[in-house]
Amino acid sequence: MAKPESKKIFFENLSGAGKAIAVLTSGGDAQGMNAAVRAVVRMGLYVGAKVYFIHEGYQGMVDGGENIVEASWESVSSMLQVGGTVIGSARCKEFRSHEGRLKAALNLVKQGITNLCVIGGDGSLTGANLFKEEWSGLLAELVEQGSIEADAVSKYSALHIVGMVGSIDNDFCGTDMTIGTDSALHRIIEVVDAIMTTAQSHQRTFVLEVMGRHCGYLALVSALACGADWVLIPEMPPEDGWEDKMCRKLSATRSRGTRLNIIIVAEGAIDRHGTPITSGIVKDLVVKRLGFDTRVTILGHVQRGGTPSAFDRVLASRMGVEAVLALLETTANTPACVVSLCGNQLVRLPLMECVQMTQEVQRAMDGKRFEEAVKLRGRSFENNLKTYKLLAHRKPESELPTSNFNVAVLNVGAPAAGMNAAVRSAVRVGISEGHKMFAVSDGFEGFYKGQIREVKWADVGGWTGQGGSLLGTKRTLPAKHVDKIAEQMREHKINALLIVGGFEAFLSLLELLTARGKYDEFCVPMVMVPATVSNNVPGSDLSIGADTALNAITATCDRIKQSASGTKRRVFIIETMGGYCGYLASVGGLAAGADAAYIFEEPFDIKDLQANVEHLTQKMKTGIQRGLVLRNENCNENYTTDFIYQLYSEEGRGVFDSRKNVLGHMQQGGAPSPFDRNFGTKISAKAMQWVTKKLLETFRHGRVFANTEDSCCLLGMRRRALVFQPVVDLKGETDFVHRIPKEQWWLKLRPLMKILAKYKTSYDVSDSGQLEHVVRDRPKESDASVAM
Repeated sequence: MAKPESKKIFFENLSGAGKAIAVLTSGGDAQGMNAAVRAVVRMGLYVGAKVYFIHEGYQGMVDGGENIVEASWESVSSMLQVGGTVIGSARCKEFRSHEGRLKAALNLVKQGITNLCVIGGDGSLTGANLFKEEWSGLLAELVEQGSIEADAVSKYSALHIVGMVGSIDNDFCGTDMTIGTDSALHRIIEVVDAIMTTAQSHQRTFVLEVMGRHCGYLALVSALACGADWVLIPEMPPEDGWEDKMCRKLSATRSRGTRLNIIIVAEGAIDRHGTPITSGIVKDLVVKRLGFDTRVTILGHVQRGGTPSAFDRVLASRMGVEAVLALLETTANTPACVVSLCGNQLVRLPLMECVQMTQEVQRAMDGKRFEEAVKLRGRSFENNLKTYKLLAHRKPESELPTSNFNVAVLNVGAPAAGMNAAVRSAVRVGISEGHKMFAVSDGFEGFYKGQIREVKWADVGGWTGQGGSLLGTKRTLPAKHVDKIAEQMREHKINALLIVGGFEAFLSLLELLTARGKYDEFCVPMVMVPATVSNNVPGSDLSIGADTALNAITATCDRIKQSASGTKRRVFIIETMGGYCGYLASVGGLAAGADAAYIFEEPFDIKDLQANVEHLTQKMKTGIQRGLVLRNENCNENYTTDFIYQLYSEEGRGVFDSRKNVLGHMQQGGAPSPFDRNFGTKISAKAMQWVTKKLLETFRHGRVFANTEDSCCLLGMRRRALVFQPVVDLKGETDFVHRIPKEQWWLKLRPLMKILAKYKTSYDVSDSGQLEHVVRDRPKESDASVAM
C-alpha cells in the first residue's frame, strides 16, 4: 500500500492522558525484549498514560493480583543490556480456554487497562487477537456474573492490541527481522569462530546444530556468515542423494588444502520425504564415508542467552516507541496490528495477515511444496538462500560461462569490518559468472604501483570472519596517479572496477569519472559498495562496518557503566569515532542508554551543556546511580572531550563525579558482526551481478566502452530499497567539506534517545508506520532486506 505524503506531525498532539497501557512478554524469551519493555514504559509515561507490567505473560494476566503492577520510570532503569525478559514469560494453557480469558478480562478491567502491547511469537499474538475479538462478549459475561458494573461495558468497550515479534528464529512473516534474531546470530558466530581455530589445529570436521524447529533462518544466515561448507534447513531439504554430494564437496574442499569443514544443521532439518536429519546422522555419515575426524556441537539455549546486540537494542527501542504511537492513534475499528521492520523502516501490518502467512509456510512445508515455502518466507530469506548457493557451491569449470572479462576489486579508505566478506563475495560471484577476477592491494596506491594479481575461488576461503582488510587499504585518491592507473588498467586488460570503501571511495569514483574525458581505460563499468565505520557515505543509509563499530561501543559502554555499580554516583563521558558524522555517537547512545550525545550535525552551546548537567543532577537525586554521555570526535572544536569532562566534574561536584574514555581504533577492529558479514556478502554479490549486466550491455565491436553516467554507480540502501545511483547525482546531496551527506535518516532517532532519557523534546512522527498490508512478492529492487 502506498504511504500518504509525509507531513510533519508531532506526537504532542497524541495525548495518552487517561489511557492505561499494559506490556507483557509471552512465549519463548529473546534478547532485546527488555529494551522493548523499557521503550513502551518510558514512551507511555512520557505521553501521560499509565503503564503496567504484566509479569509472567498470559499466566500473570489470568492470575492477576501482584502480577499486574504499575510501572515507573526508574523501574526500567539498567535493563537495556540485560538478556531475556525481566518481567518474566510463561506459556499459559489456561489462557487458551474461554474461562481463562474471562479471568484475564476481569483483571484488566479492574485496572482500567484497554491497551495491550504484546511481545512474543505468532502463538502469543494470535491469542491476543482472539482476546480482542471476544472482548465485548467477555465484558457482557462479567456483567451477567455481577463481577463488574454495567457501565464498565461502555467505558472499556474496545481492547486495543499492538504486537512486537520477539523470537530468535525470525520465523514471523511480514517483518525482515524479529527482536532477538541478531543477538542469537552473535552467539552462533562467536561459537563458530572459536570452533574454527580448534578445527584447523586438528584438521577436523564440525557439525553444529542450531535452533530452528520450523524455520531455518539462523542456520542459513550463520552458514552465510561463516562460509560453512554445507547447511541443512527445513524449508529447502536437500535433493535425494544429498549424502554423496555433501561428501564430494567436503572431500574437494580438503583436497584444495583446507584444514577444516563446517556443517550447520537446523534442529528441524528434514529430507525430501520428511525424515529428520539430525547432527548425529550427519556426523556418522562423514565418519563412515570419508573417515574424517568429526565432532558435534549442539548450541541449544546458549543462543537465547547473553546480552542483546546493538541492532536488537535499537530495533526493540524503535518498535516499543512505535507501538505506543500506534496505541495512541487506534480507534475501536482498528484491527490488531504488529510493528514490523521493512528494510530500514518501521511499518504497521494487520496482525492476522502476518499470522496467516506464517501458518501458510508451515502448510506448504507439510505438503512438501518447498519452493513455495521459501517464497512465503519472504524476499530476504529467498535472497539468503540464493546467495549461499552461489558462494558455497562452486560449479565445475565446464559449466561456467566464458565471458573473457577481467574485473578488478579493491578496498579504498580506512579499514572496516566486513570488507573481506564483501571482497570474497565479489570474487566468487565474478568467477561464477565467467569473469577473471583481479585483486588490487593497498587501494589506488597499489593500483598505480602494479600490485595487481589474479585471484581464484579458493584464495578467498575463510575471509568472511576476518576483520580489517586482507587486501590492504589506503586513503590515496587516484587523481595524482591517474596516468599510471590507466596504464595498469591497459596492461591487465581490466574491463570493470568494484570498489569497497568509504568516503574516499566515493571521491575516487568522481575523479575516475572526470578522467574518462582523457583516458578511455576508465570508460568501463565502475561500482562502489559503501564500507566505513563512520556511516558517512552519501546515497546509503548503512555502510559495511558500522554495525561492528556500534557493537564495540555498546559493549564498552556496558562494561564502563558496570564498573560504577556499587560505587558512588558517576557520569562517564565517552568519545566515539565518525569524523564529522554523528551516527556512531547517536545510535550508539540509543543502544547503550545514553543521557546525551553531542554531534556536529546538531549544534550545541554552553547553555545546552549546562542543561544536561542539571538534568543528570536531578536524575541522580531520584536514585539513578550512573550517567552516560557520548561525544562525536569532531562535534565541536572548542567543546572537547576534556572540556566537557572538566565541566561535568565541576558542575556535578557533590552530586556525582565524572570519568572520561576515548574509545579510539577499537571501534575499527575485531571480527565483523553477523550483520556486517551478511550485508557485505549480499550487497557485494548484487554489485557484481550489476557489473556483469553492464559489461554485456556495453560490449561492442570487441571491446567494452561505457561512458554514460549510469555506468559509474554507488550501490546503497535507501529506506526500503537497494538502489544503484550514479555518483554524479549524489554530488548535490553531499557536504564535501565535512564529508557527510546533507540529509541523514538517523537524525530522526535522536529525539527518541532524548525521550528515553527523560528529556522534553519534539518527536516527528510523520514517518510513523501507516497501517499497510502484507505484500507476498515485493519487486526485486525494493529488497532492502538484503542487509539480513
